[in-house]
Amino acid sequence: MLASRRSGPVAESGVSLRDTLIAAGLNEALADQLDRLPHKVLRVDPRRPFREPNVPRDEVMFVRSGIISKYKVDSSGRRQIVALRFPGEGILPRDGLSGYGVQAIVPSEVMVGSAKDLNKIVEQHPEIQHFFWRLTQRAEAIGYEWLVNCGRRDSTARVAHLLCETAVRSRTNVPDEALHNPFTQQQIAEITGQTSVNVNRVMSDLERQGLIERSGRDIRFTDWSEIRRVASFQSSYLD
Repeated sequence: MLASRRSGPVAESGVSLRDTLIAAGLNEALADQLDRLPHKVLRVDPRRPFREPNVPRDEVMFVRSGIISKYKVDSSGRRQIVALRFPGEGILPRDGLSGYGVQAIVPSEVMVGSAKDLNKIVEQHPEIQHFFWRLTQRAEAIGYEWLVNCGRRDSTARVAHLLCETAVRSRTNVPDEALHNPFTQQQIAEITGQTSVNVNRVMSDLERQGLIERSGRDIRFTDWSEIRRVASFQSSYLD
């Protein structure tokens, strides 16, 4: 199965939708309304697509745990990951067919509600419309940064930038805390537009340059200032 469904209380380890909305600036009354939307909690297997491309996307998603990706596939079957959603982030509905698929990076837990139920609340409250507009602007800013990363930066800077962004979005306390790398080399290749062989070389180069240390899946940033310089990473677009 693509995902298993369950009812009842959500896992304590997952991110709270209500708390996330309030922390992002939505008032408690409106956060309560969104939190009460009918929804299913799905456990998403990263080994296969959760949602295929080119189908209607009349649903809203909220990531409680794990990481999910948006991806596109070219005519040759090559995949490009075009966006990531970390815990506390989501995917809003869209009109018509969706041009992208959705797949988990790691085992994930996602809340899924209907666009119809969401639209009823949004239409009644302009504050929520403005709130989602700000979230859309943030996603757009991240998309612009990814476009520059794949289009203008060299292979080393692309991977370094992804690691820096992942550390910030996963709220890793750098440099005191190591980043637990959630990606396979193939996934990094699909995000940064290069081959997995080249990604392996870049990771080794970053380690030889003294910018990171690896221990299994953990990556410690040994020179946070320098790796940000190499990556041309400025975190303001994530605010």
